[in-house]
Amino acid sequence: MPQRPSQDPRPHPPGLPTADAPLTPSKTQRKRDAHALQALGVQLIALSAAQLARLELPETLHEAVLAAQRMRSHGARTRHLQYIGKLMRQLEPSVLSRVRAASVPGRARTPRPQP
Repeated sequence: MPQRPSQDPRPHPPGLPTADAPLTPSKTQRKRDAHALQALGVQLIALSAAQLARLELPETLHEAVLAAQRMRSHGARTRHLQYIGKLMRQLEPSVLSRVRAASVPGRARTPRPQP
């Protein structure tokens, strides 16, 4: 007597996304992006107050960077860097590109906007 195939209680992985479904980045890619923004936050903390003022950052991010510059406790600074990374994930791409351009080593000034 042939056995009936039993139903597998484990969930099956979803199939390939259809043309209607938007492609979202994987969890690994999202984590890479978050770590990259956190590293960019470390570079922001290294900038002087005058350089930060020229970047015209949103007020919450500017205050968070200034607070991180004053911190000396390693644990508190690490947690605050994660907070800065979170704030940077909410930035508009134009502001983020200005921050990246200002943090390039060897550049003393922020780039001028192109006409």
